[in-house]
Amino acid sequence: MPEYNQGKITRGVGGFYYVHVPSKGVYECRARGIFRNDGIKPLVGDDVMIQILSEKDGTGNLTEILPRKSVLVRPAVANVDQALVVFSMKSPQISLNLLDRMLIHMEQQHLPVTVCFNKSDLDEDNEGRRLSKVYQAAGYPVLCVSAGTNLGVEQVYACLKGKTTAAAGPSGVGKSTLINRLQENTHMETGEVSRKLQRGRHTTRHSQLIPVDEESYILDTPGFGSLEMFDLEKENLADYYREFMPFTGDCKFQGCSHTHEPVCGVKKALSEGKISRERYRTYCTLYEELASRRKY
Repeated sequence: MPEYNQGKITRGVGGFYYVHVPSKGVYECRARGIFRNDGIKPLVGDDVMIQILSEKDGTGNLTEILPRKSVLVRPAVANVDQALVVFSMKSPQISLNLLDRMLIHMEQQHLPVTVCFNKSDLDEDNEGRRLSKVYQAAGYPVLCVSAGTNLGVEQVYACLKGKTTAAAGPSGVGKSTLINRLQENTHMETGEVSRKLQRGRHTTRHSQLIPVDEESYILDTPGFGSLEMFDLEKENLADYYREFMPFTGDCKFQGCSHTHEPVCGVKKALSEGKISRERYRTYCTLYEELASRRKY
């Protein structure tokens, strides 16, 4: 009699779907033709039912996609609960412009976001502590860690517990090192999981879910070097700068851009040190980019 189990798709490559079944392992599965006939494409993150064909070979058939609670477009993945945006304090140097772009991108997809500053062991001038206060004031939880020395990794693990988390950030910031550290803290056979997922040690080329424990997953996404903002209007940009909100009621003009108007509550708060100059600078840069964008 065929055995059926519930699992989660952790990676899809060339028509094969790698499904993690808690307490059992990862199975290489083919999707039934009914999905193609119905125009349904299985996604990384999907909760699914599989029919196990061979325990020895770790193979099976994907027989059912369970209802999705969310779907991201970029990257294409289902059932993500939150985002972990990872940047390094040094090597490479942090880009606040790209960080703010990524925060906006995740919020557009309605994901709660935690900021993670990695390589804090290289942060000799305590820039991470200062930036933590800036982004906490903007409404984001912040973690300062060093994946290389294992500092703060337990805090990241606690943040991920029981959730599916999308990790994103530029190449070279140590996302994969951090994920390897997280796997070291579990009692799962993570070596077998990594072997079947064919994970590279340092570079991520495909979006894939990595089991952190039996109920927690992290989505390791390819590194971002830039992020265009084609699906945002300049008039809506300020909505993504939460720390502006308490002061927008003091603007004289309705629809104030907070860039050049003479009576602006946001600019007044900036002059009084209530808003970060770095955050305001990236806001102005992004506003000008959106304002100069050609309409098609």
